[in-house]
Amino acid sequence: MKKARTLAESFFYAISGILYAFKTQRNIKIHFMVAILIIIISFLLKLNTIELLIVFLTIAMVLTAEMINTAIEAVVDMFTQEYHPLARVAKNVAAGAVLISALNAVIVGYLIFYKKIAVLLGI
Repeated sequence: MKKARTLAESFFYAISGILYAFKTQRNIKIHFMVAILIIIISFLLKLNTIELLIVFLTIAMVLTAEMINTAIEAVVDMFTQEYHPLARVAKNVAAGAVLISALNAVIVGYLIFYKKIAVLLGI
């Protein structure tokens, strides 16, 4: 890949990376579909501005972690196809970052949505 010479090329490369991750990574598709569902629910429940901000930042954190995980896996695979303990460490740590961000998203979702949904359901 050549170095971007213009701002437009930089955006093109960034969008290409997003599209690559979406086309090739099952987990990012899952995260993205859940994100769309959560955004729809957020507006239906009329979350306030702070709640929406927290939800959007949480979604961005999960998607970003998943994309960084994909990038790390690609770089590791580029350098070695054979088993190497450091390759395993790099991939496992990146996957762990995704897990932490996803667990955080579940906690944020519970704290923001539980009471609102419980009231709607009369619980």
